[in-house]
Amino acid sequence: MVKVREDQPLDSQGRIDIATWLARLQEEVVLREPERLEEACRLASALSEKAEQEQPGWRNPGASLGIGLEMAEILAGLRLDQETLIAAVLYRCVREGLLDSAGVEKRFGPEVTSLIDGVLRMAAISQLQAPDNQLSQHNQQENLRKMLVAMVDDVRVALIKIAERTCMLRQVRHTSRERCLRIAREVFDIYAPLAHRLGIGQIKWELEDLSFRYLHENEYKAIARQLAEKRLDRDRYIFNVIETLKELLEAQNITRYDLSGRAKHIYSIWRKMKRKRIDFSQVYDVRAVRILVPEVTDCYTVLGIVHSLWHHVPNEFDDYIANPKKNGYQSLHTAVFGPEGKVLEIQIRTFAMHEEAELGVCAHWRYKGTDVDSRSRGYEQKIAWLRQVLEWQEEVGELTDLREGLQTDIAPDRIYVFTPEGHVIDLPRVATPIDFAYRVHTDVGHHCRGAKVDGRIVPLTYRLRTGQQIEILTATQGGPSRDWLNPSLGYVKTSRARSKIQSWFKQQARDQNLEEGRTLLEREFRRLGLEKLDCQKLAQAVNYSTPDDMYAAIGAGDLRIGQVLSQAQQLFGEHDEDEEQIDRLLTRPRKQHKGTEGADTITVLGVGNLKTQMANCCHPVPGDQILGFITHGRGVTVHRQDCPNILQLKSDEPARIVQVEWGQRQPIQYPVDVEILAWDRTNLLRDVTGVLSNEKVNVLSVNTTTDRDDNLATLRLTLEVAGLEVLGRLFNRIQQLPNVTDIKRLRQGGQQESTT
Repeated sequence: MVKVREDQPLDSQGRIDIATWLARLQEEVVLREPERLEEACRLASALSEKAEQEQPGWRNPGASLGIGLEMAEILAGLRLDQETLIAAVLYRCVREGLLDSAGVEKRFGPEVTSLIDGVLRMAAISQLQAPDNQLSQHNQQENLRKMLVAMVDDVRVALIKIAERTCMLRQVRHTSRERCLRIAREVFDIYAPLAHRLGIGQIKWELEDLSFRYLHENEYKAIARQLAEKRLDRDRYIFNVIETLKELLEAQNITRYDLSGRAKHIYSIWRKMKRKRIDFSQVYDVRAVRILVPEVTDCYTVLGIVHSLWHHVPNEFDDYIANPKKNGYQSLHTAVFGPEGKVLEIQIRTFAMHEEAELGVCAHWRYKGTDVDSRSRGYEQKIAWLRQVLEWQEEVGELTDLREGLQTDIAPDRIYVFTPEGHVIDLPRVATPIDFAYRVHTDVGHHCRGAKVDGRIVPLTYRLRTGQQIEILTATQGGPSRDWLNPSLGYVKTSRARSKIQSWFKQQARDQNLEEGRTLLEREFRRLGLEKLDCQKLAQAVNYSTPDDMYAAIGAGDLRIGQVLSQAQQLFGEHDEDEEQIDRLLTRPRKQHKGTEGADTITVLGVGNLKTQMANCCHPVPGDQILGFITHGRGVTVHRQDCPNILQLKSDEPARIVQVEWGQRQPIQYPVDVEILAWDRTNLLRDVTGVLSNEKVNVLSVNTTTDRDDNLATLRLTLEVAGLEVLGRLFNRIQQLPNVTDIKRLRQGGQQESTT
């Protein structure tokens, strides 16, 4: 793909000889109109020299031209077309402001201009710094790689940018240490993995090695010394091995095969040493050859040929054909002592296995990569598309209808935009500034009032695009607008932002409902004279975890005050022996008769309301068939009909056996003193007693007085009610009568219940 870099030819004045360079380039790639590329080269040279004359010391003469020509050489090795090479030559001039896009389009056409503009958009990444946090940095690196791919509408744009970063990394050693590290880190994190996923192995290896050289200088030098030979020598060694294997395969009548090899690069050696915790001497695949054959049987035949030619290294053989890896990867791996006694790794697989390993679920970039984003299939499709175009180019050397056809098949499902600090945010492709704001932080979304895209204010309905830098304008107070939830207005496109906005409005309603519910309940407690209630216990009794939840439910209408009062009565009337607690709730209930426990639940047929008690021998409960036995002085004892004692008594004293049955439990009635204040009017008392009659409330006493000075009537009544819920409902009905100003419960004896 990319051959070892040669020095650019110079003329007698020490400047680049463009004619000689162009002739050498045409040995690598066929140019339809070489004069157009030559024109671009001479324009870049003239612009560089002019800049040096106008601003002495600005840059070495021809530097922009040199980088452009070097980029073109890399791209020519990929067999890219003439427009791509022209764009590569002119790119640095446009980026450095020596030439504008209009000038490029006028002289070289819109296609070249479009390529340069695409690379300039990608260049924005170089101006931003990744976060320091390791996990966040890992996510940012992957987002940046995805953003690069998403920005590429033309595969050539990505390749030009990778070529440009390769050139910069080759020359960065002439700059400051800080700049070396920054560029090396950027290339290592973003462009080397991108080249790897595109299948541009040779460039990927060079980028990794050069980056590793600056980021881990000592380790790089140590491994380089141990290799004790130059890369050219290693490549020559691999070439000789391949030639030897070709002769042996053809001698065994294996005519269809493919042989390829490579010398393992320094970073890969270091990574393997770290991963397996081994020394350099234990890295057996510094030199490797891959052999592809048609059938599985051919794989084992070739393995026998290799082992018969060279001795294999003990414990360095893996049969992934018989025992595939978990991801489905299949191949034979063996290490042998090759020519000159140097260790050589041999990989043997079928063409089908290789295709699956390279492009299927266990492709090389998948099973060695750990950062595949399963959420974004569009990204993986774009990678596959780019690789397909690359492979096609290597075969035919042109970009025409295939690229245009493939472009229509890929619809990116995500966009990638920048925060002002340089972080990359991924969003659905229909996202708006509000979606971006909520993706950054919920509070940023709540306080969003406007947005800037690349420094320009845009509407909140603006549709974002990949590569843009977004700044959200916020207010210190306030919240989202309900208009944002209207789909027809187009403010919000993501479910995440929509749910956050809905949650905000729900929370605001909760706060309002909480205050209203608290006010309602406290007012009711004051009217009923209740104090010192355990609200936490009361809230749990009505199935809410906290008093605030209970108040909010009352305010929202999800919980009735009557339900709370009913639970309050049960809760605080649990222990009959606690006289003070019961008195705080209501006055003592009025006794209905002198019967003992259960007397109000038993009806004795034919003898009236006798005193009754449950037999201790059989403990009858409601629903049992029962009989009564008339005792001497203790009334009637109730037994179950199958109780042995009642059966014996029925036999011995049948005259004292009486028929009894379970009656209907009568509600306990509590006497309550209430006071009603109202402006006096005709029929006031009649209206009040009418309400009491409708509610079937018994009135034990009534006392009314009227102050003639202010015409204020006071009605004091003693009522019988079944509980707090009934009393609260009764108060609400009376409160709605005309002229009634207040109603409250009094203590026994006519004193007002304290509310302090």
